[in-house]
Amino acid sequence: MPIVNVGFQVLPKVADGSSYAVVDKAIEVVQRSGVKYEVGAMETVMEGELDQLLEIVKRAQEACIAAGASEVMTHMKIHYRPEGVSMDEKLEKYR
Repeated sequence: MPIVNVGFQVLPKVADGSSYAVVDKAIEVVQRSGVKYEVGAMETVMEGELDQLLEIVKRAQEACIAAGASEVMTHMKIHYRPEGVSMDEKLEKYR
């Protein structure tokens, strides 16, 4: 299976409005996963096999609920190319 990039943003609904702490729990799921990732101001981008990355997004949503969110909206982007795609090839000219 080719390597893809998945960008995702969780938008947890939290009664007291403290969504940053809940988003941090979603990011912890990504950090513990072992995949290559980059946290940005508006989304987290991961690199790996699609099935694995989708499972991480699912676990990140579950972590938001466990952290007190009543619901979570998730926005995702997937960059797929049969021969694979990397974050480095997209970012190397900016670093």
